[in-house]
Amino acid sequence: MRSRYSAFALDLHDYIERSWHKSTRPTAAEKAAGGTKPQWIGLKIKRYKIVDNDRAIVEFTARYQLNGRVSVLHEISRFVREEGNWFYLDGKFPRR
Repeated sequence: MRSRYSAFALDLHDYIERSWHKSTRPTAAEKAAGGTKPQWIGLKIKRYKIVDNDRAIVEFTARYQLNGRVSVLHEISRFVREEGNWFYLDGKFPRR
């Protein structure tokens, strides 16, 4: 999770794509529709759970600034391990 956050903060597109599971990775058209990019300013891991040898859950908040406004992304992400590598699968956004 921390490496993906760092990749978003540093705009490392190749790493973000490689660490995203192929079954849920956005298409080129979806990526092109992204719009203005936020400036990432902080990550807090709230909890993580190893479900089994090949599945994990990470809940986090990430602060970012977009168009002069600071906001928070709160996500519960699922990760899966294949051939020894962890991949981001998907995430849910809990209600406040």
